[in-house]
Amino acid sequence: METYAIALSYAIPGFIVLILLEYLISRWKRTPVNEGMDTISSISSGITNTLKSLMGLTVIIISYEWMVDRIALIEIKSSFLIYFLTFIGLDFVGYWSHRFNHTVNVFWNRHIIHHSSEEFNLACALRQNISAIVSIYFFLYIPIAFIGIPAEIVAFVAPIHFFAQFWYHTRLIDKMGVLEHIIVTPSHHRVHHAINDEYLDKNYSEIFIFWDKLFGTFQKELPDQPPVYGVKKPVNTWNPFFINFMHIWGILKDSIRTKRPWDKIRVWFMPTGWRPDDVTKKYPIAVTTDPYNREKYKTESSLLLKIWSWTQLVITIALMYYLLISVGKLPFIQIVNYSIFLMTSIFAYTSLMDRHIISIYVEIIKLVLGIYFIIQGDSWFGIDDLISGGTYIVYTYIILSFIVSVYFQLIERKYVTGTYKQMV
Repeated sequence: METYAIALSYAIPGFIVLILLEYLISRWKRTPVNEGMDTISSISSGITNTLKSLMGLTVIIISYEWMVDRIALIEIKSSFLIYFLTFIGLDFVGYWSHRFNHTVNVFWNRHIIHHSSEEFNLACALRQNISAIVSIYFFLYIPIAFIGIPAEIVAFVAPIHFFAQFWYHTRLIDKMGVLEHIIVTPSHHRVHHAINDEYLDKNYSEIFIFWDKLFGTFQKELPDQPPVYGVKKPVNTWNPFFINFMHIWGILKDSIRTKRPWDKIRVWFMPTGWRPDDVTKKYPIAVTTDPYNREKYKTESSLLLKIWSWTQLVITIALMYYLLISVGKLPFIQIVNYSIFLMTSIFAYTSLMDRHIISIYVEIIKLVLGIYFIIQGDSWFGIDDLISGGTYIVYTYIILSFIVSVYFQLIERKYVTGTYKQMV
């Protein structure tokens, strides 16, 4: 975990710089690719995924190390060959796990967060799940276990393979010539994120595009069919926690509501989006049928609320960065406590962005947790050793966050709209 935290402490500043660079270039080219609240939601989602990893909230049914110790048939001596095969093997695993996530109803819940943005930019690459609590694709690693790839090599190459998928989430790079036939390019991945009928369920590859061409799922970007981004059933929220679990919640309701016993079981494993006939008729769900006339999700947001939302994001990134550089010296229970606080904070301010009244109640929980952790540890997780008076800064932030949220929900909103509309 400490190695993972160190890797992220280097990667995150790079991600932020590239996101800012993309924004500046888009302004220069007069090609808007960012919407403020959407970008905040995307980056916040990435933070929740990081916190989930730090807390170890993934149940591994069969570990790769266990498999390679028992089924390896050969031992590769060449260091170049072993790293090369590991990268290719992980890309094969990535293609098929990605494809399963898109095509099996219950597995779509593991991936919906990544596609939920109605924009396509580098920030949306950070929309990663917290809902994939159980590691179910262990069987896809059998081929590389057979050829004896050591577990420590897989652990080293996996983050590199994952981070290498960041750059192609952009609209600012057009076709890339001969590279279009070799690697996944922005054009290929724009197709993958689109909800146009001609683009659905295409281009699952993660690094090398030849997997899609080999398995029949390739689609090039068409000049007369610009991609429209998002999901067919719009999520209509900035809150990453709601997005992470809304699909499985929908399946559960369908399973309970349908009358046929067989439908109660198969609704989980049918193609993504399938619903029993009786439930579809009685409980219809709005689905985008004409992507070109789709209205994007937006909320009632004053300039002051937008500034406050960005402020919350910056503070959250700073607090998470302190956690990353402190992982080696903090007991595991403190890492969990810290992560719970940050997740609560993200839930609160993204709910406020939605103008959902629940934000105030979650801010109360955040206030109580924050004060409790400070009193319990006599400081904010030892931050005073790094920043003089750091605990007082965090303490002030926690109180201010609650007061400002109350202002936005109960004062500013009443003044602007004259009512307390609650968004569901």
